[in-house]
Amino acid sequence: MKEPEINESLIKEHGLTAGEYAKILEILGRVPTFTELGIFSVMWSEHCSYKSSRIHFRNFPTSAPWVVQGPGENAGVIDIGGGLCAVFKMESHNHPSFIEPYQGAATGVGGILRDIFTMGARPVASLNSLRFGQLEDPLQRRLLSGVVSGIAGYGNCIGVPTVGGEVYFHPCYGGNILVNVFNLGIVKKEKIFKGYASGAGNPVIYVGSKTGRDGIHGVTMASEEFTDDAEQKKPNVQVGDPFTEKLLLEACLEAMGKDLIVGIQDMGGAGLTSSSSEMAGRAGTGIELYIEKVPPREKDMIPYEFMLSESQERMLIVAQKGKEEELLGIFRKWDLEAVVVGKVMDDGFLTVKWNGNTVARIPAAKISSEAPLYDRPYERPAWQDGLQSLDLNSVPLPGDYNKVLLELLSSPNIASKEMIWREYDHMVRTNTVVLPGSDAAVIRVKESGADGTRGLAMTVDCSSRYCYLDPYLGGMHAVAEAARNIACSGAKPLAVTDNLNFGNPEKPEVMWQFVNAVKGIGEACRALQTPVIGGNVSFYNETKGQAIYPTPTIGMVGILENVEKHLTQGFKLEGDAVVVLGLTREELGGSEYLAVIHGMEKGVPPSLDLEAESRLHALLLEAAPLLHSAHDCSEGGLAAALAESSISGNMGADVSLDVKGLSAPGIRKDALLFGESAGRVVASLSEKDLPAFRLLCEKRGVPVSHIGKTGGKDLRIGTEIKLPVSRLAQAHKNSLKDRVESR
Repeated sequence: MKEPEINESLIKEHGLTAGEYAKILEILGRVPTFTELGIFSVMWSEHCSYKSSRIHFRNFPTSAPWVVQGPGENAGVIDIGGGLCAVFKMESHNHPSFIEPYQGAATGVGGILRDIFTMGARPVASLNSLRFGQLEDPLQRRLLSGVVSGIAGYGNCIGVPTVGGEVYFHPCYGGNILVNVFNLGIVKKEKIFKGYASGAGNPVIYVGSKTGRDGIHGVTMASEEFTDDAEQKKPNVQVGDPFTEKLLLEACLEAMGKDLIVGIQDMGGAGLTSSSSEMAGRAGTGIELYIEKVPPREKDMIPYEFMLSESQERMLIVAQKGKEEELLGIFRKWDLEAVVVGKVMDDGFLTVKWNGNTVARIPAAKISSEAPLYDRPYERPAWQDGLQSLDLNSVPLPGDYNKVLLELLSSPNIASKEMIWREYDHMVRTNTVVLPGSDAAVIRVKESGADGTRGLAMTVDCSSRYCYLDPYLGGMHAVAEAARNIACSGAKPLAVTDNLNFGNPEKPEVMWQFVNAVKGIGEACRALQTPVIGGNVSFYNETKGQAIYPTPTIGMVGILENVEKHLTQGFKLEGDAVVVLGLTREELGGSEYLAVIHGMEKGVPPSLDLEAESRLHALLLEAAPLLHSAHDCSEGGLAAALAESSISGNMGADVSLDVKGLSAPGIRKDALLFGESAGRVVASLSEKDLPAFRLLCEKRGVPVSHIGKTGGKDLRIGTEIKLPVSRLAQAHKNSLKDRVESR
């Protein structure tokens, strides 16, 4: 096949600017080949290079005594004691999931799993953060069904439980849904593997599925806004095979256990190009590839297609020279395609050969880590002032607080997501201790049993409405809520992985949202001592110029020294004292109450005192042995938190709002019930333990209010609310299912 002429039109088709092409000419000293142009286009795409975001990551803390591997590898790693480490990361598959929801979500799961076992860890738990448009739209219901089925289909087949997550609905996601997937694995500290192509002369081995044309330019597509041709981009979406991935997982872990592997990398975004260049770039070496040896799935494929394909379930491995046959034998035993396709060089170049002819030769570091870096202009939009302006005098008090609570519990963002998570196998491997539906998922670490079984708590969180109204404060809230959820499970928050979802970074108002959200996340992570050890940026989540709300999703992991001491949100025993930790202020800006009941998305999000938040988390950790339940107050405020604790425990409560110290003086009744002031937790404990608990609160400087006790079949909140728990449960558990299935 004759290569196409490199001209202005072809360069533009590859998503490269005139300035970027000029830099390519400077690097090569000549006109690139067609294959080289493709390699630069994918590696310098926003998706792979983070060229618009990297300079802002200096705002993130990335180290701590328990951090073993921070940003820069396939996944982050933290020490969890006993010679064990937790490996975790979060990635997005937003554009592919909008185009083809089942395969987009399924291959998102497959990709994040490979990021984890590439590090030598066995994947043990998955989470997801999903966002869709309004359920009244048939397209959104189809997307929801396809995405959930794709996550379930892949995760269930490979045998990795999906133990939790979050799902939100808002019109801003109607043209760009978000599918963020998280996975965590366990590895022995001395058995961590990295993506390094070390040792000149070492063989480079391709293993896994054959290479096809699926996914070519997938990362370029993920670095563009949508127009009207989303349906035509289906060829850019990969097709997954979880059964092959299961074989690949087991074979790689077996080979790692026999010390046959020097370095290993998943062929994810940008496929063979990214895996080879990144491995060489990290090690300061080179790689020479013989593309005709790569197993093809389709006829008449050319080097350009082999290098850019994003076919799934493939790995690139650097083996120890002389041990390649033993390694290949392991993969053959698992019925996997495996072949030597190259070798490590000491020249610093990625060299691609096709039947003896060189079709690409590029300095590896120039494409893997030296992509163009942009300090894009950013500016606070003029309309931000109008968003934050809220006159509460124009917001009438409800006439029926029972009705308001039921409407909030029925709203898609607060309603139970059981109809979604019941499709996931959340008990496979039998490590799951806390099922989906509580503040955080909890798993046991069986490998730690010799010195007491540890547990890991994990959660994903973000209020995109807060981030829209105030990106800086919204970014802080995402971290604080995640840490609060971890602490409510009885665990100590340790570290963060993020998935930063935004619109077009070339627009100053979008870049302003990004910069401020990153600053807020960084400040909260420093204050709460939860370093960022990895993550993902997804820009260009726009359709026809309409961007999503800024959605910097936070994935957080914490540790329980004894998993049996975990906490959940449901009330447990009749006659327990119900307490509220923290102070309720007159803060309705950005609340679900304001949006659902009054149709307003305005105001400033709740204030956030990070020192007070840190004290709250420390108190929950210290007081966990005294507590029977703990539940974060977030969407829907105090009333919703009490209702959810009653529903989860199938037990009522009788509480008073007229308790000194519960709220700021003179607060509106709706703000007291449904406001979303930060740093608050509803907890229950035995009456006899109240004095000891109050002493701990005093020591930690955390306000505590004893507001009532558990028991009975009704939830009574002051004189405003009295509802049977069965009625609350009906509204909470059935409304999402009814909305989806009744149309």
